[in-house]
Amino acid sequence: MRRLPHVVAVSLSTLLLASCGVIEGVGDSSSSASPKKGDDITVGLLLPDRDTGRFERFDYPLIKKRVAALTNDKGTVRYANAGASAKKQSTQFEQMIAAKVDVILVDAVDAKAIAKDIQKAKDAAIPVIAYDRLAQGPIDAYVSHDNELVGQVQGRAIVGALGDKAKTSKIVMMNGSVADPNTALFKQGALSELNGNVIIAKQYDTREWLPQVAKANMEKAIKAIGLNNIAAVYSANDGMAGAVIDALKEAGANKIPPVTGQDADLAALQRIVAGEQFMTVYKSFLLEADNAAELAVAKVQDHGIEFDALTPDTIDSPTQQDVPASLVPVVAVTQDNIKETVIQDGVYTVKEICTPEYAADCAAIGLK
Repeated sequence: MRRLPHVVAVSLSTLLLASCGVIEGVGDSSSSASPKKGDDITVGLLLPDRDTGRFERFDYPLIKKRVAALTNDKGTVRYANAGASAKKQSTQFEQMIAAKVDVILVDAVDAKAIAKDIQKAKDAAIPVIAYDRLAQGPIDAYVSHDNELVGQVQGRAIVGALGDKAKTSKIVMMNGSVADPNTALFKQGALSELNGNVIIAKQYDTREWLPQVAKANMEKAIKAIGLNNIAAVYSANDGMAGAVIDALKEAGANKIPPVTGQDADLAALQRIVAGEQFMTVYKSFLLEADNAAELAVAKVQDHGIEFDALTPDTIDSPTQQDVPASLVPVVAVTQDNIKETVIQDGVYTVKEICTPEYAADCAAIGLK
């Protein structure tokens, strides 16, 4: 259950001002607070998988860079990636506690299973901030996006793409992992737009967000519904969108129906340029990572004013109420606004997107 003001999807290029000092005082050595620790701190960072391209390419290096900037290059980040294994992440969490890191940022593979490790950190007086996914257990804060809005943006895109034929169109829903609490929010948001406006012919949950699982489920859907009867596919993220599109191609699709995504992965943007994927949801990695780093440093250094300024919202988990939260808005990316979103914000360059394989497609939509 959320207790927060409704967040609208806006161009994130304007929101990048926040990382340039709109939120005053963060990392300010003139703060009147008496920090528990100085700049020589260690932030533990636990990310869930490598299949989602943004984690290795953006989240980790951005958090590392911001922690360094906030601590006069004295703070460090101890990093581990779980490779989609909840068991491995638990071991990594215990290693962070044993190493006596000052604070832990965790993007949980399994939000429920991680609770016992978070309690161990609490017992060791190590604060824990849930990153990107809301974890159960005694967390100190939550940094993510308005995940229900993500689903709404995806669902709205499908209905808009189908137009007058929407109400008689059959679609497939490829949801994320049930172990990820964001999945329920994405689904809830999507259904608020899809219910009554399209026919949901098949719906699947995808174990550990694995693309190969999504592909197998899409193959089942094609057999059950018929290739030519699938008007669109709701895919909760870009990794699964690529697998869905592969399944459609292998089944003989001459034209790919609208397929959604999330995370603005480079491969997804290239599929959008080529007309294979209809859209993706761009969530500013810079803002989310910066806010997480700032919260972590503020928590360790006991800068309560800065911490409160960064968490204007609250959210409830199944085990905790009124968790301080920092939620970043999102925006839909299509062929029409790639230049004004991910390119303008410096996430990718035109050269990175428009490789020789996609040069003609880029030229066709005026991307150069």
